[in-house]
Amino acid sequence: MICSTLLVLALLQQPQATVTDQPATATQPAQTQSDDDVSVRLLRIRRIYVESFGDDPVAKQVQAMVVASLTDSKKFIVTENKERADAILKGSGVEKTSQEFRSYKDSTSAGVAGGGIDSFGSGAFGAAGAGISDSSTSTETINDARVSVRLVDHEGDVLWATTQESKGAKYKGATADVADKVVKELLRDVAKLAKASSGTATATKQN
Repeated sequence: MICSTLLVLALLQQPQATVTDQPATATQPAQTQSDDDVSVRLLRIRRIYVESFGDDPVAKQVQAMVVASLTDSKKFIVTENKERADAILKGSGVEKTSQEFRSYKDSTSAGVAGGGIDSFGSGAFGAAGAGISDSSTSTETINDARVSVRLVDHEGDVLWATTQESKGAKYKGATADVADKVVKELLRDVAKLAKASSGTATATKQN
């Protein structure tokens, strides 16, 4: 009996095994790489595919003028292989013809008058006048071209867009002038982004 009691006491005096709770490991969500900023993607564009502006003659002419202006800029390569292009230029163009009526009128008049009294007390008065009138009319044909374009990448994101219009320039018609305006606007915006990006990179290095 005594032995049993001692055995029970010995077992009670042994240190209890403690169970340490292990912290649950949280599953970290997979990090996805965000898309580049639109301005950065616009600066990377080198090859442009110009999509059809429409089937009517005016739309085809506007598209051809835009292609020519892009090629002359030497900044981009215009490709007819859509798969090789960095971006696709989509748009539409219209040209309206109107008649402007002008009227011109000018007139000039002159007159002379005189009189006097002779020695007998009688008098006389005389006057004469003449006038010239000139008028003309003319009708002028005015061409008004308007183009709306957007530059889209292969994901379908619009990277750049503009709308330009023109009534013609000194040495070119409305269609050619509005195409030049589109390309000049694109070059101007790209240059601004490149300058801003260069300034940011310089500031980062200095810090």
